[in-house]
Amino acid sequence: MRIGELSRATGASTRSLRYYEDQGLLSSDRRSNGYRDYGAEAVRQVAFIQDLYRAGLPSEVIRDILPCTTPTPPAGDCAQLLARVRRVRDELARQERQIAQRREMLDRYLSGTATPAGLGDQPDCSA
Repeated sequence: MRIGELSRATGASTRSLRYYEDQGLLSSDRRSNGYRDYGAEAVRQVAFIQDLYRAGLPSEVIRDILPCTTPTPPAGDCAQLLARVRRVRDELARQERQIAQRREMLDRYLSGTATPAGLGDQPDCSA
């Protein structure tokens, strides 16, 4: 299928598909007229790439993951990759906790149940 067909089948822009190729995430054959030609598996692969991007993984990690999703994955590399993805997930969880703590502190300030350290005797600024 050509790039426009893949774009319609996946919802990914042609620009995104070209970017995926530039990053080594997607491959195509070239027709004699220079047009890209993608196999049927490209639809599943693009959907997977988009899911991994939405999950916050960078291109280099996605590029490493893709061979592990084939019917005959490479030996050994996939276990290390799984640990790498877990580290990314754990970092996201840490960031989520930090954001929740910051939001809770702001909520306490806004509700008047907390006052910044050293300002306990200041006049009420809520108006």
